[in-house]
Amino acid sequence: MDSPLTAVGLPIALGIIMLGLGLGLTVADFRRVVSYPKPALIALVCQALVLPVLCFGLVVALDLRPELAVGMMLLAASPGGTTANLYSHLFGGHVALNVTLTAVNSVLAVVTLPIIVNLSAGYFLDDAGSLGLQFDKVLQVFAIVLVPVAIGMAVRARFPDLADRLAKPVKILSVIVLVAVIAGTIIKERDNVADYVVAVGIAVLIFNVASLAIGYGAPRLAGVPRRESIAAGMEIGIHNSTLAITIAVSPSLLNSTEMAIPAAVYGILMFFTAAAFGFLVTRRKEQVPV
Repeated sequence: MDSPLTAVGLPIALGIIMLGLGLGLTVADFRRVVSYPKPALIALVCQALVLPVLCFGLVVALDLRPELAVGMMLLAASPGGTTANLYSHLFGGHVALNVTLTAVNSVLAVVTLPIIVNLSAGYFLDDAGSLGLQFDKVLQVFAIVLVPVAIGMAVRARFPDLADRLAKPVKILSVIVLVAVIAGTIIKERDNVADYVVAVGIAVLIFNVASLAIGYGAPRLAGVPRRESIAAGMEIGIHNSTLAITIAVSPSLLNSTEMAIPAAVYGILMFFTAAAFGFLVTRRKEQVPV
């Protein structure tokens, strides 16, 4: 697996995506969580606690292969990404809340993601000691996730016009990169991909639909307005699959293409499920009398 794609290409690809996220962020986005305490708190609890527990129960119930089970847990621990912001915008969500949740989630994931991956590796794998995310690897995750975001934020703060000009090209490049990363992962495992998709496809679909439902339903049950709930649903339901793939296949991290398969399948499936979810909640909104 120690190829240019995994050793160099993937970190660069993820760096571009996280740079694009940073170009749209300011310090005020982190402060904004105070303005939306209830939806932000509910969404963060769902992301950090509810989804990992849900995913663990799902992979145990479906009796997934150990590597695929850890890959599912890695996906569950990954924060939302820029795609969540885009879908929230398309379907009437509160985009400012989305941006805030993405920013805070990305920072929290530096702590929560290694913990969840290590616990799941210890439970599912016999050689967890050699595959877990030790402290030096956690620092690499920190660099992969937060350094490009910080650079993007610095550009936004110092050169806002340049950040505005770069935002759209970087987003387009991010989509191209995401497709290339998923395609590369599937191609590397093309001899086994059919078996993997059969094995993990149902788990990914159930997890994705449940994530969207929980992300939207939990805030609504707590009395959060619809726009903020749509934002939370997209944030919780659309994970950063590129981050999960990068951590899974990078030789210096988990070094396992098989662990990347759930995120690769999810990266394709989420576009359709998120669109269906968006149409559903939009249609419900139109049917509710004002």
